[in-house]
Amino acid sequence: MSISNQNQNTKYYLGFAKIPCIGPVKFKQLQKCFPTLEQAWNAPMHTLSELGFSQNNISEFIRLRQEINLDQEIEALEKENITLLTIEDENYPKLLKEIYDPPFVLFYRGTLPTDNEFLVAIVGSRKYSNYGKQISNSIARELAENGIIVVSGLALGIDAMAHQAALDCQAKTIAVLGCGIEKSNIYPVHNRMLADKIIATNGCVMSEHPIGTPPYKSNFPQRNRIISGLSLGTLIIEAALKSGALITARFALEQNREVFAVPGPITSLTSEGTNNLIKMGARPATCGQDILDALNLKQATDYIATQKITADSKDEAKLLEHLSREPKHIDELGRLTKMPSSAINATLTLMEMKGKVRHLGAMKYVLAR
Repeated sequence: MSISNQNQNTKYYLGFAKIPCIGPVKFKQLQKCFPTLEQAWNAPMHTLSELGFSQNNISEFIRLRQEINLDQEIEALEKENITLLTIEDENYPKLLKEIYDPPFVLFYRGTLPTDNEFLVAIVGSRKYSNYGKQISNSIARELAENGIIVVSGLALGIDAMAHQAALDCQAKTIAVLGCGIEKSNIYPVHNRMLADKIIATNGCVMSEHPIGTPPYKSNFPQRNRIISGLSLGTLIIEAALKSGALITARFALEQNREVFAVPGPITSLTSEGTNNLIKMGARPATCGQDILDALNLKQATDYIATQKITADSKDEAKLLEHLSREPKHIDELGRLTKMPSSAINATLTLMEMKGKVRHLGAMKYVLAR
């Protein structure tokens, strides 16, 4: 089910998300003014005017709400296997909810992080050097190997390399987009396969924008506040003085989150932004450990180890000996454990129900955490 059963207003959240002139601030106004979102959705013109809506915005709102079929929009989400999360839902990311203007809805495909997991953003230039490539791969891998979830924007360059480095460790990573997240709309097109890998590796692709939203240039600065808002800290790897990555750093500072920057050669244009951040007080970071130390996450690996999956039966114990974050086919598990296929199928089904394993399709399984 792609729509939460806990919130009867969900389809109106979806409706408001389809109205471009209604952002988080206007949405809060409507929530305060009306007992239910259904009433807000059907608000008369004079009330909208009293709330400070311009005449153009009022006209747009009234026109679009007449055109939008909310039931069809819900069906479209289900068809694309997209989940809609409202700010009222219990599993809405806790850190993101703390920022000044959190999205009132999130659309996502894959698995949301929990409040017990640690997230760090890594962003940088689309035009990177060999130095930036080496550093992004090294730091992202080190963080992932220590149980940290890497958050980025799926952009070409540093962002994509940070995601890929986490995936190379069979670790979760989160991509935040500035457009709709249906498969045919993933931007950039070059990274659609990367998005699929992120979802298959227990991570997620998310956006505050509904199905059909093009990758408008104006969406990306606002997208960056979500990247930093999800994260305990943000690392900038290579950024020119006017790089979009610096917008993410600014949001992180406004959100009272830690900002890290990788120092670079003073002759490099792609290091001007990061070197300037360090001059302004950002923490220099040359390895993942610098970030773990600064955020007091040295115990992250130990904490995650305490969440280790334990067996409830002899059959589960046999399977757990051979299951990891690396996908294993059920036939291979049979060969390794010498268990009959019927027992493997039954045990894996129970383990999936308990949240211990995850079926990736094609009869391949991984540990769920």
